[in-house]
Amino acid sequence: MNASLDVRTPIALSRDCPAVMIPEGSKVTLTAGTEVFVTQALGGSVTVNVHGNLARISAEHVDALGMERSAGPVEHTQAAASGRVDESLIWDQLRTCYDPEIPINIVELGLIYRCEVVPQEGGGNRVEIDMTLTAPGCGMGPILVDDVRGKVCEVPNVTDVAIELTFDPPWHSDMMSEAARLQTGMY
Repeated sequence: MNASLDVRTPIALSRDCPAVMIPEGSKVTLTAGTEVFVTQALGGSVTVNVHGNLARISAEHVDALGMERSAGPVEHTQAAASGRVDESLIWDQLRTCYDPEIPINIVELGLIYRCEVVPQEGGGNRVEIDMTLTAPGCGMGPILVDDVRGKVCEVPNVTDVAIELTFDPPWHSDMMSEAARLQTGMY
């Protein structure tokens, strides 16, 4: 993403741009010329304030903001050549997934309950993830799940990703890392 981003300056969209309204998760099209303010640009996607409402623009459409799509942390390792999955790369990818309202990644928020690589008969590897949301009724849940699936699929030798969205146990702020609690003031 662009390091010199000024969040106080409005950006006029250069083209029509699909977005998702936060927190309800409804899809909209922001029209070319609409002025938005960037509130968060983390993990590839961008959260903008448009007419007093928050919307998420996916990494595929950040060019409408005059930004370049950033590359993720995936790299090829010796494990990739062997057909194995480097689990540290999965966790690196998960750390690029952000709640669109909270500038903290989902790992630090404590939203990942389980992440397991399961070798498949006949080749390939399935990654099974149990995760939750900060609020059960959050309309952004499907968007966050798709973001996780897409990013984990980029890890070498991952051939399938299964994500179980669960609310047992319910998320609470004690699940956050110490750094995340300090950042949000929830300690």
